[in-house]
Amino acid sequence: MKDFILASQSPRRKLLLEWAEMSFEIIVKSTDEVFPDGLSIDEIPVYIARQKAVAVKEHIQSAYHKLYARKPILAADTVVVLENEIIGKPKDRNHAIEILSRLSGKKHQVITGVVILHEEGEISFLDTTDVEFYPLTSEQIEFYVDKYQPYDKAGSYAIQEWIGVVGIKSVKGDFYNVMGLPISRVVQAFQNILV
Repeated sequence: MKDFILASQSPRRKLLLEWAEMSFEIIVKSTDEVFPDGLSIDEIPVYIARQKAVAVKEHIQSAYHKLYARKPILAADTVVVLENEIIGKPKDRNHAIEILSRLSGKKHQVITGVVILHEEGEISFLDTTDVEFYPLTSEQIEFYVDKYQPYDKAGSYAIQEWIGVVGIKSVKGDFYNVMGLPISRVVQAFQNILV
């Protein structure tokens, strides 16, 4: 399988790709994670992922030229959705506690949009996983936020950390999608790109 560029600084995505023994390097260009009005919730993560991939592609074309020009670019964006509302990353401790209090005892969706830009065009898809938390006590929530400081995580939690181990009642769909990348679908997509 040909090597590619990961347009993400997420340590979870890097780890999942390493577990899949894929060959890649990381190049990131910061983008504003904004989107036009009128997009459905399902369209938003794919749109943002595409913006990330295009920003890296434009950077490569201007800065690296032929060295990287033929490498596919993988980008992804993950959102947490509760009752048809996107729950973003927390601004601070109080916001993280508020978000987890809202997720407590309820089902929510984790949606990851994936975009792969390659020589023949683009592959894009999204993956949705349903997650349900047990009711969480305020002590549990505060302990998790203070110890793990989940300020860079959509929904204020990481499923592979303490809160996921003790607080999640059920997961319907791809567990790794909740970590930030539906890795098996990414592998399948790369297998479909001509090498």
